[in-house]
Amino acid sequence: MLPPSRREFRDIYVVFELMESDLHQVIKANDDLTPEHHQFFLYQLLRSLKYIHSANVFHRDLKPKNILANADCKLKICDFGLARVSFNDAPSAIFWTDYVATRWYRAPELCGSFFSKYTPAIDIWSIGCIFAEILTGKPLFPGKNVVHQLDLMTDTLGTPPPESISRIRNEKARRYLSSMRKKQPIPFSQKFPNVDHLALRLLERLLAFDPKDRPTAEEALADPYFYGLANVDREPSTQPISKLEFEFERRKLTKDDVRELIYREILEYHPQMLQEYLRGGDQTSFMYPRERVPVPKDENADQDIDGENSTSISQVDGSNANAEGQNGSNKPNSARSLVKSASISASKCVGVQAKDNSEDNPDEATDETADVLSQKVANLNA
Repeated sequence: MLPPSRREFRDIYVVFELMESDLHQVIKANDDLTPEHHQFFLYQLLRSLKYIHSANVFHRDLKPKNILANADCKLKICDFGLARVSFNDAPSAIFWTDYVATRWYRAPELCGSFFSKYTPAIDIWSIGCIFAEILTGKPLFPGKNVVHQLDLMTDTLGTPPPESISRIRNEKARRYLSSMRKKQPIPFSQKFPNVDHLALRLLERLLAFDPKDRPTAEEALADPYFYGLANVDREPSTQPISKLEFEFERRKLTKDDVRELIYREILEYHPQMLQEYLRGGDQTSFMYPRERVPVPKDENADQDIDGENSTSISQVDGSNANAEGQNGSNKPNSARSLVKSASISASKCVGVQAKDNSEDNPDEATDETADVLSQKVANLNA
């Protein structure tokens, strides 16, 4: 929001789109999410990661509580407080702290300082853990400490091969895994019964112990699991962030300098005022527009407004009606039909609860019922 005064403001207000809940609450409130939900949720997460990673940004704290959700099944990644940029010409990633990401969703290389340089694969692992939780309704690796975390990982994935262990830079972790009894991996078809085999094959790739064996977000989006849903034209990327973006950190700045930089950044969201600013205009104050006077309703105008809103929403989601029609089949139970179906109201796609600050607990009871999805599927198939 624009401040009332360019040179004297002290407060900053950042306005975001309101999201009703987070994925943690969605998983708790819905014990009958459909395979279409599973596919569409994972697709959105990987699509967003493709964009983030193309900027050379690593989130480093992906977990269900950091993924906002609306009742129309749309997800948004939030909380970039631990995110970092990796510049191609600097080995800065080597010195990142290992204590990043909530332990349950932390990649093996973060548990034991395994490798000399972290890669976007740390976020891919977290997405794999989240996807497994979506499938089962409970965390996959709820470790009590780092050692227990590694035990749970190897119980499911088996002990890593000698070549992976040899590349571990932490001597204690290397000795621990070398001395560990040989464990065979549990087949994912046994670990996750009644789940689409294509989903399980992709999950195995996301949860590869060695980061070099995990796919990039872009590679994962090309997986056969997303056949009929993926569309590269709706999976944007961006340019890597330049060091120049952080040039201000190299200078000694006064309070007024910081205020001017913030004001300049705010103007990026107000194009008309930005143009005036660039022309050298000196707006010392800004008057917010008065409330509009209601005008008589016009039926045609209402239709135009509705059409405009639909276009805007479609653009925000990175898709449009034409793109939808050109992408995949028209199966009634496809993920797109699931979201677009007129039988699903804004409050019935997924059950949501108010956010709380309690710790993740798979056994925690919930008062919410989750029968709305069964009704929805029945309506779709009617």
